[in-house]
Amino acid sequence: MPDPLLSVERLTTIFDAGSRSVVAANEVSFHIQRGETLGLVGESGSGKSVTAFSIIRLVQLPGRIAGGRVMFQGRDLVSLPEDEIRKVRGAGIGFIFQEPMAALNPVMRVGHHIAEALRVHGLAGGAEARARAIDLLRAVRIVDAERRVDDYPHQLSGGMRQRVMIAIALACRPPLVIADEPTTALDVTVQAQILDLLRDMKQEFGISLLLITHDLGVIAETADRVAIMYAGRIVEQGPVREIFRHPAHPYTRGLLESIPGGAAGSRLKAIDGAVPNLASLPPGCSFGPRCARHMPQCDRAFPDVTHVGIDHTVRCFLHSVTHRGGTAAAASEGGPRPAGPGA
Repeated sequence: MPDPLLSVERLTTIFDAGSRSVVAANEVSFHIQRGETLGLVGESGSGKSVTAFSIIRLVQLPGRIAGGRVMFQGRDLVSLPEDEIRKVRGAGIGFIFQEPMAALNPVMRVGHHIAEALRVHGLAGGAEARARAIDLLRAVRIVDAERRVDDYPHQLSGGMRQRVMIAIALACRPPLVIADEPTTALDVTVQAQILDLLRDMKQEFGISLLLITHDLGVIAETADRVAIMYAGRIVEQGPVREIFRHPAHPYTRGLLESIPGGAAGSRLKAIDGAVPNLASLPPGCSFGPRCARHMPQCDRAFPDVTHVGIDHTVRCFLHSVTHRGGTAAAASEGGPRPAGPGA
């Protein structure tokens, strides 16, 4: 395979809380190829947004990157000086924030937001920056862009504000865009419009996309590959179709089984228990206390990465070669099989 555009290698981000530290992203590893969309999925508090902010070094104190590398276009972003990482933000990696009203300056016109991104990176200024801002507003399908360019954020609907965020992220034509739950605060109809827009912009601008969400339906429609995150760690990743057809981790299976769509009148399935507090994780596998296939070794260590298919990996003892009768090869042929009383 060609060298990936982005390669995150054992990225660890810690928040210091008094005398103890909370590991919010724990040795996170994934890659994104040019032109690819990777979906990062997990429940609230799983570490998705922390991972995204760590990539572009926007983690606020008391958070800090404690280890790992983020290789982008041949450079490790973790070790770059601050003046160099500023050049990457916007021009190399665009970012679409979850809450547009929190990200946009309420006293700055939307056109100025876009023009500022161009000016900061020396791509345009003055009348040219304004003209390009209008072009970008048209590109993200804002009607009457010539007038709307002078609006303030509060004068726009939620969907239009998110389109402005997309325009800002695309202003400098970055090769990679990170979208942090870009449809969470929108109604269903507007969500679909924003997802269609992201797909079209990906094709038109030739970008790669890291799409962060908790919605597996969004991933099914948009992503090429998916990484499943739980309690700060990636527990499974691979091609979207492979993950949806042959989920290997019990947590992934639970997420898929909880999606509504069964027979009318049937009860919705749910994963027992609750997401653990990152400050007091259980020993061994973090999902162990909620797992229906819990084994004694799950309490002793966190499982290593096991390949269960082409570009499909999982961190679960059910697929480890050390698990009796449950080799990775057998798992890849149809999922894990019971292996004695402990399974």
